[in-house]
Amino acid sequence: MVMRRKTRSSGHLHDDSSTLGYFLQCNMESESTSWTCQASAELRLIPYKPDVTPIIKRPIHHMFYNKENDWGFTNFLAFEELLDPAKGLVHPTDFSMNLEVLVTAEPPHGVCWDSKKYTGYIGLKNQGATCYMNSLLQALYFTNKLRKAVYMIPTEADDSIKSVPLAIQRVSYELQSHDKPVGTKKLTKSFGWETLDSFMQHDAQELCRVLLDNMDMKMKGTRVEGTIPGLFEGKMISFIRCKHVDYESSREESFMDIQLNVKDQKDVYESFDDYVRVEVLEGDNKYDAGDHGLQDAEKGIAFTKFPPVLHLQLKRFQFDPISENNIKINDRFEFPERLDLTKYIKVGPTDVPPVYFLHAVLVHSGDNHGGHYVVYINPEGDGKWCKFDDDVVVRCTKKEAIERNYGGSSDEFLQFRNCTNAYMLVYINEAKREEILQPVSEDDIPGYLSQRLTEERETEARRRKEKSEQSQYLNLRVVTEDDMVIHQGHELVDMEKIMARKPFRIRKESNLLQFQETLAEWFGYRPEDIRFWPYHSRQNGSARPTNLNLDQTTLQSHVVQDISSLSSGHFAGDEEDLIVFLEILPYRNPRSCRNLTAKAAQRRSDSEMTLFFRYYDPVRKVLEYKGYEMFSEKLQASMLMMMLPFWPLYIQPPNGRRLFRGAD
Repeated sequence: MVMRRKTRSSGHLHDDSSTLGYFLQCNMESESTSWTCQASAELRLIPYKPDVTPIIKRPIHHMFYNKENDWGFTNFLAFEELLDPAKGLVHPTDFSMNLEVLVTAEPPHGVCWDSKKYTGYIGLKNQGATCYMNSLLQALYFTNKLRKAVYMIPTEADDSIKSVPLAIQRVSYELQSHDKPVGTKKLTKSFGWETLDSFMQHDAQELCRVLLDNMDMKMKGTRVEGTIPGLFEGKMISFIRCKHVDYESSREESFMDIQLNVKDQKDVYESFDDYVRVEVLEGDNKYDAGDHGLQDAEKGIAFTKFPPVLHLQLKRFQFDPISENNIKINDRFEFPERLDLTKYIKVGPTDVPPVYFLHAVLVHSGDNHGGHYVVYINPEGDGKWCKFDDDVVVRCTKKEAIERNYGGSSDEFLQFRNCTNAYMLVYINEAKREEILQPVSEDDIPGYLSQRLTEERETEARRRKEKSEQSQYLNLRVVTEDDMVIHQGHELVDMEKIMARKPFRIRKESNLLQFQETLAEWFGYRPEDIRFWPYHSRQNGSARPTNLNLDQTTLQSHVVQDISSLSSGHFAGDEEDLIVFLEILPYRNPRSCRNLTAKAAQRRSDSEMTLFFRYYDPVRKVLEYKGYEMFSEKLQASMLMMMLPFWPLYIQPPNGRRLFRGAD
């Protein structure tokens, strides 16, 4: 965006001047409010007279988000200078300007980014602090020979929750066959992690070893046994050689990765030199050679075999004895795209040359307390790199993948990212490229496995749909006078029994007229023959039906959810429960002696109250439900006592006393 901006000099209230405002805007039309995009840019104004005026350029670095979706300069250049013909910044005939913006942007987050469309690959969802795991999983996934072997692990009888190999098979299958980012909750659950563990960063190197060891154990006794050692295992000899006597102690050791020092090392080669450097044992540090006594000796290691897939762990995190804390080393440490390790091993005429190409760069941004992890991968080994940042995958340049992750601050761009650097490198032997990166197709997935995972996915989709539909319904429980007749307690009904019944299901958005029609159909009445009273939970823990006195218009304008809150209380199972008393209007009620028309029965006054009557039989010592009646709220208790003998369902007790129990 380029615009003319008015500025006012601080010392001159009436001296207005103009400047050129120059801004970069990001994601202007997005409706999302949670998106972010980290970007660096250089805003340029290119003159028409380059021989007179140099290019005017100013850099910006900003995290764009919903409330700050543009960034730049309100005073990029004074208008007086812009319009100066001698500067040649504005074309003299059409008054146009030549503007150019160079942008380097991180992948966007919080928007619908179709990674599959733009790169052919998809990412992994972050559970909170699982970005380090996501980076490692992607690096292992693109080791295609390993992925093929993982599919062949027999997991038919494995527990779908506890089996780590099955969980890795599931993630690999979904990364290969899905179009959207893949979740890893089932994988972390198979580790035995609780939800909180997914919000804590674990050691990436340890996780890599645990995963490979777990899969290696599961492969034993199968046709893919030995795949993991065959891919990742190298061998070295640790030796101590006496200088003045013929005595040497040596031991062959296996390794799955090599840990290289970063501190005070320029690059990978210097670190390898440091790794194999011979230590001299002399003076107070002489070697005890048994029968030969204390001897001057040389101690070191010698590589005897490098694996086809070489994992290099860069020691970015170390203990600082001064501060007595772990610190992160952000020093510049270079690593080549092509790694030749010939000088570190004896190569025979039939041996595979130890020459490697860079396949993946795992990167950490932050300090020793935490940060963010991403991985740059060269999937097909052809120099075409992609950046995998959790659920977002984008194409990137070789420079972004390699040089910008050396660490340090040797150029302008890295001054803002000196805490972003590589901590693990994956190299593949050039001679093994086609074998290790062989294509993996659907045919490489066993039929039982794809069927099991497909059925899992369909079952989960069905459950999600059912859950979504359930959120649109309420649990309806209906109380009738029959429930009041059989109950012998002090309350009108036994609410525990009511709540124990299998509920009806009713849509929350059904209007009350539809609700009334549905109730009538369920119980075999006409809609005009019934009324419903939502139960209301009271502060004393009891519940009573509430007469809403709804007319036809109100029944059509309100929905079931509007009255459901009345039942959310002491007796409700949860907020999705609705309890109603179903009233059968008097002219259809067998317990009523009144002969009212439907129209008359529906006509109730707002000033009326409802009394439910129960009669206590002292002979049988039982409470009997006798019905209910509508009375004016102004009716006095003394008048009510006088009226009861004339009530149609009134019963004279044997001893002549009028005993009853009433409740409003």
